[in-house]
Amino acid sequence: MNFIWLSFECSYRKKSKVKRVADEIRHGAVSRIVQAQFAIALLLTLSSCQLSTQSSNGLKLGTLLPITGDLAQYGSPMQDSAQLLVKTVNNCGGVLGQPVELISEDDQTEPAAGASAMTKLAEVDRVAGVVGGASSAVSSAAVDIAVRNQVTQISPASTSPVFTERAKNGDFQGFWFRTAPPDTFQGQALAKLAKDQGFQTVAILAINNDYGNGLVASFIPAFEALGGKVVSGQPTRYPPDAATFESEVGAAFSSNPDAVLLITYPETGSLILKSAYQQGLLNKKTKVLATDGLKDPAIANLAGKNQAGKFIASGLIGTAASAGGPAIAAFRQLYDAEYKRQPSVYDPNTWDATALMVLAAESAKAATGPAVKDKIREVASAPGQEVTDICQALDLVRQGKDVNYQGASGTLELDAQGDVVGTYDIWTIQENGELAVKGQLSVGGS
Repeated sequence: MNFIWLSFECSYRKKSKVKRVADEIRHGAVSRIVQAQFAIALLLTLSSCQLSTQSSNGLKLGTLLPITGDLAQYGSPMQDSAQLLVKTVNNCGGVLGQPVELISEDDQTEPAAGASAMTKLAEVDRVAGVVGGASSAVSSAAVDIAVRNQVTQISPASTSPVFTERAKNGDFQGFWFRTAPPDTFQGQALAKLAKDQGFQTVAILAINNDYGNGLVASFIPAFEALGGKVVSGQPTRYPPDAATFESEVGAAFSSNPDAVLLITYPETGSLILKSAYQQGLLNKKTKVLATDGLKDPAIANLAGKNQAGKFIASGLIGTAASAGGPAIAAFRQLYDAEYKRQPSVYDPNTWDATALMVLAAESAKAATGPAVKDKIREVASAPGQEVTDICQALDLVRQGKDVNYQGASGTLELDAQGDVVGTYDIWTIQENGELAVKGQLSVGGS
């Protein structure tokens, strides 16, 4: 008789007894009648044990973040934030009595690499949840793999409205969430900012991917509703793998609009600014409006200086989701103590995404993707006790109490599509090249 041994959760005594009898069977020490009796007993023993895959070794999470590529300036600090959360949690007891394991993958800011990395995390590492991606294009390539494998995915930075629509259609089966608001809201914030700045005409230069196209689709109607005009009615788009931008820059700036809206990332955005300067297109009349994709403290140095020694990016103004949740001060203090620097734009969102995963697993008393998915909204919503400290929150959950986790990036009120809403920072690049937040705009959805 041949037996296939399964990995399951049951007591040591049961497993020892099953193994002892099986050894006797293999060595011919018992009769066929006893073998048949054992087969029945084995089925009963298996039925009393809980089959387990992801949960057998405690909570295992993955990160899918751009350590290299066009978003590397954001990805490495985001990775640090996830690791800091896991370190903090493990120092106060872990999850379900065991340390949380974090497996990190570099999506390279490329959809194909992101899909491959998600496949590894879901099918080889068998994680319960994944924090990432940052790029909407990467998340689009990875999310169906996560759903197919019942892995909960929380993005700290993918803001394309496409995810909202797909969630409404039921494509994600509840396995998708994000801690940054969708670009339907940022488009409204950009339109309000442009109007407040007195911009009547705006040209658009955007990356041709989910992120760029989503922002274009939300900004244009919002700006036109406020009486503004988009030059030519259509944006100028560039491919994600572009290395030069002379023709695209020329097309966007040629009509002398009040402003050019750049929807891009730091590496390519700095090249676009350089190209506009070299073509003599950066002047006092045409201003540069930007999105969260360019909100990088290094952007002034990346773009460089003009012949007069002034930063090319000086005067750049834009929007980005505000990281101003109830836990932001404590997070910044902890982050600075660990890394000797202040967190970057999506670091609070990454901390919160990871925090929601561990709280959900502890609340569910299971370290599987479906169990985590089912508890995400519950641990972040009323009527539970409001709490900002992750260790205090875990302690309350262990006591059987409901919590309403209040994060570093916001209050984390998640709707049925896994979206959060919030406020947007108005940021600018000063003459000394430093990035500064000069105000906020409030926008909302249903």
